[in-house]
Amino acid sequence: MTDNAISEEIGERFRQLRLRKNYTLELLRDRTLISINTLKAQERGKTKLGTMIAVLRELGELDELNNLIAPISISPIQLAKMNGKKRQRARLPKNITNQEEWIDKW
Repeated sequence: MTDNAISEEIGERFRQLRLRKNYTLELLRDRTLISINTLKAQERGKTKLGTMIAVLRELGELDELNNLIAPISISPIQLAKMNGKKRQRARLPKNITNQEEWIDKW
């Protein structure tokens, strides 16, 4: 699927969720303070993350964001190697000269 097709699919899912919860655009506008035009744009796949969060919160589906990008878990061995520090930067391994080469090997 193209990026636009994915956006449109997400917008349609928002529309179906709103309808399943029996919310009109007007009610959702009143409850989220987001304009109807912005809500319509969201249902066409043109939205911002803040709008998505507000709508999901109002529709009682905020937990669904966990399915978007799952939390990353670190193994205890890897955590010990890092001395309990969180990773702050990405870098290429010493034997790799460019990022495309790394992506191809990974």
